[in-house]
Amino acid sequence: MQIHPTIAGLRAALADAGRVAFVPTMGNLHDGHIALMRQARSQADVVVASIFVNRLQFGPKEDFDKYPRTFENDCARLTDAGVDILFAPDEGEMYPTPQRYHVEPDAAHITILEGAVRPGHFGGVATVVLKLFNIVQPDVALFGKKDYQQLMVLRNMVRELALPIEVIPGETIRAEDGLALSSRNGYLSATERAEAPRLYRQLDRIRSRIAAGERDFLRLETEAVAELAAHGWQPDYIAIRRRADLQAAANGDALVVLGAARLGNTRLIDNLEI
Repeated sequence: MQIHPTIAGLRAALADAGRVAFVPTMGNLHDGHIALMRQARSQADVVVASIFVNRLQFGPKEDFDKYPRTFENDCARLTDAGVDILFAPDEGEMYPTPQRYHVEPDAAHITILEGAVRPGHFGGVATVVLKLFNIVQPDVALFGKKDYQQLMVLRNMVRELALPIEVIPGETIRAEDGLALSSRNGYLSATERAEAPRLYRQLDRIRSRIAAGERDFLRLETEAVAELAAHGWQPDYIAIRRRADLQAAANGDALVVLGAARLGNTRLIDNLEI
């Protein structure tokens, strides 16, 4: 696997590369990331991954400084997964001057759910992803469904800016007990890790009850929030939404149920399509 820390080096390596698949990450890779890399392998001649912890998408009280950096282990895993090229810039390469031009996603999509809890987050995500797209110029880009709202924001950005890129989703990869794999799971204590699958179980319970015909969405959401709170969680939301735009759901819509809650000092998110 080639490793390129500079934009110029990466572009030279990709000259005449053929069809390129791209998987952007912030490192600290887990099996969910690796599944995306293997999926990318089937989509293109060359697979490019990136590792860059993007300051723009972290709030002032979030975990930018302590976000796990595991570069050597990540490189070994990417090599085993068949990744051809890793783009691994530092902040000076990505932001040689303060970033004054920013992507501003549609307010209707970034003032709800994650956007309401983490103001500015999706603007930071969209800005760095657009910059990475301009650097790599991939034919396809892959993002996991675990970050469901992020996937929607980035798909909309690609469509509305007419970028010649196909965005391909990857299914959420889970531990045997249902917990969605996440780089932040490493923050959990042993006791918290044993409790953490409760979020998935509540979403799965909602999915089953809707599949069985229940349509009182507010009651289902309220019950799930109460169940989490009763077991020491601090829920941000449990929300049943239509998949297309994550707005309020109605009968006949294709649905997704999303949840976010803090367990101890760790914030977990998850979702299930219904």
